[in-house]
Amino acid sequence: MKRLATLLIAGIAGIAPAQTYQPPQHTRAAPLVSRSSDAELVQLADQGGAIEHDRSAAWLLGEHRRLAASLARLQPQRKGTVDAYVVSVALDSDPVFGREAREAGVVLSRRYAADSRTIVLAGTDGSADSRLAMGSPANLDTALARVAELMDPAEDVLILYTTSHGARFGIVYNDADQGFGAISPTRLWSTLSQLGIRNRLILISACYAGVFVPLLSSDTTAIVTAASSSKTSFGCQADNDWTFFGDALVNHALRKPQPLAAAAREATQTIAGWERDGRLEPSDPQIAIGAGAARWLDALDARVPKAPGTPVGRPANAILEPGGKARR
Repeated sequence: MKRLATLLIAGIAGIAPAQTYQPPQHTRAAPLVSRSSDAELVQLADQGGAIEHDRSAAWLLGEHRRLAASLARLQPQRKGTVDAYVVSVALDSDPVFGREAREAGVVLSRRYAADSRTIVLAGTDGSADSRLAMGSPANLDTALARVAELMDPAEDVLILYTTSHGARFGIVYNDADQGFGAISPTRLWSTLSQLGIRNRLILISACYAGVFVPLLSSDTTAIVTAASSSKTSFGCQADNDWTFFGDALVNHALRKPQPLAAAAREATQTIAGWERDGRLEPSDPQIAIGAGAARWLDALDARVPKAPGTPVGRPANAILEPGGKARR
C-alpha cells in the first residue's frame, strides 16, 4: 500500500470502448516532488495547490460543465430539519478511489436521507472515462462553497468523505500524468472555517490521515481516519474495489442500523483483524467525536434505515493470499 511522495502523479485517459478501456496511468515523475523540499510541499498543500498539464480547452469546458451539473442538483436546506449534505471525493484517478467514492456517496446518501443533497467528485471507475467532475482541490473547494450557500450552519451537517493516497503533509491529488496537488489539514480547516461549516462528519481514507485529527477536531465535529498520522493504510491497489477503510467502514459498518460511534468501532476492529491476517503493521485508525456533535448525530442516526444494506464489490482483504501473507 505504501506510496512514496515521488509516485504521487496524475492524468486522464482517452476515450476507448468499455471492454478495452485502459484507466489513467502514472508514467512520469510528479512535478515539484523530486525538486522540492518538505517545506515547499507543505506550503503547496497548505494552499490547496495543484499543477495541471496538457489540459485542452475542450477538456476544461467539459470539466466546468460536469461540475456545474453536479452543483445544480443540490437542493437547499429545510428549515427546522437537520439536513445532511454529502460530499464524496476521490482525489486520485486510480479506479479503486473512483469506485469507492461513488459507492460511499450511495451509502452515505441512503444512511442520512441526503438523496438530493449529495455530490460525488471522482475519476474513472475503471470501465470508462468518468462523467463526473474530478476530485481536484479546486473542485472540492467549489463544492464546499456551494454546500455552505445552501445549508443552515446552525442546524445542518456536512458529511465529507475523501479517498486517495496520503502523505505526511496531507491528502494527495493525483490525476495520472496531468495533475498533481495536495490538501493539508491547514487548508481543509481554513476552508471549512471561512465557509462557516461547523457541524461536520469527516471521513478520510488515506495513509497518514490522522494528521488531520488535531486541527479538524472540534466540539461539533466527528472525524474518522483510516490511519494515524504516522501509519500507512492498506488496500489502495488500483484494481481493488475498496480500500481496507472504505470496505470496513462504508461498505459494512455504515450500512447497518447502528450509531456512528459503534460503526467506527466496528470498522476499526475489522481492519485490525485483516491486518493481523496479513501480518501488516497496524494502521491505527483514529476516531474523534466532539461532545457537541451529539445534537446533530442523534438526529442523523435516528433516520438511519432499519434494514441493513448489502455490501458490494470484491472484499478489500481479498488482496491477502491464503495463509495470511499480504500480496504486494
